[in-house]
Amino acid sequence: MTEGASEATGKSEGFIDQHGGFPRFEVADPGPGFGRFLEGMRRLQDLAVSANPDSDTWDDAADRVEELVKLLKPFEAAEGVGPAIRVPSLPGAGSLLMPPWTVTKFSPEGVEMEVEFSRYHVGGNYAVHGGVLPLLFDQAFGMLIHAVNRPMSRTAYLHVDYRKVTPIDTVLTAKAHVTEVEGRKTFVAAELFDPEGNLLAEANGLMVSLLPGQP
Repeated sequence: MTEGASEATGKSEGFIDQHGGFPRFEVADPGPGFGRFLEGMRRLQDLAVSANPDSDTWDDAADRVEELVKLLKPFEAAEGVGPAIRVPSLPGAGSLLMPPWTVTKFSPEGVEMEVEFSRYHVGGNYAVHGGVLPLLFDQAFGMLIHAVNRPMSRTAYLHVDYRKVTPIDTVLTAKAHVTEVEGRKTFVAAELFDPEGNLLAEANGLMVSLLPGQP
């Protein structure tokens, strides 16, 4: 359970329930099999970008992937029905799109997350792809909006400065906080640190709360 968050929703007590036209997602409990599936898929993503087998093995792997697609296809559901992004107890809230982050602090003073990138996230020379870091920061900003009791918001802009090469297979810490509030606008900032406290990247952005019915 995260600091300052309710057990049921992961949101701070007194959360402003203003969603605009954004869908309302409830916490899902898909059972332990989904956690195993997610872990296996993350490992498979790593192997998909690093394995170098012979042609027959690729054919065999493709056959197995196609069988898995056939297995899951009948259960394809609308957004907010499947468990992805709705299981806060799992890394990345159960979403394969997200790097496997976990929240370590969730309070009006800010949000902190731990994240460990892997081979799947490499851009070159075993460093995390620069395009992955904005995804992490945007996720942190979205959670921050809930933590500081602001209405549901969309990202208006997000700027990232890269200070050092971001490594894989290392537990990193991201910290996000609000810098200013002006009407519907929430100005936010975040930093990413390695275990020695070195600043790897920092970001600033603007989150704008939704109007009634605004998607």
